[in-house]
Amino acid sequence: MQNLMIGEVSRLTGVKVPTIRYYEGAGMLPAARRSDSNRRIYDHKALKRIAFIRHARNLGFSMGDIKALIALQDNPDQSCKQADTIARARLAEVELRIRHLQSLQAELQAMIGRGCRQRVSKCRVIEGLIGSPA
Repeated sequence: MQNLMIGEVSRLTGVKVPTIRYYEGAGMLPAARRSDSNRRIYDHKALKRIAFIRHARNLGFSMGDIKALIALQDNPDQSCKQADTIARARLAEVELRIRHLQSLQAELQAMIGRGCRQRVSKCRVIEGLIGSPA
């Protein structure tokens, strides 16, 4: 599994071909070797890097954070303090988002909990939306 074309890498990783090219162009993925016909050839190491990037994206890390994490990964003897700082900042963002979603949930539950009055002219959901600030 050392010589994989970009389509096969895409199939194995679940990452679309243009995205793989983007990662390469952004310097997140080392430039692929080229075949005699100028096709990109990837190895197992590239698959692992793409999986790393995909997992980080799924966790909501920014591209800048992922680049920083990749730089750290490429220098394994460094302290992991920067990686920890990046992860803690992402966790704080997630916790803030959760609090915001809980607030939205409470507001929606309150609207629904007021009951339906059969006609839109008396609808508590519509009234709640009209009375809410933008």
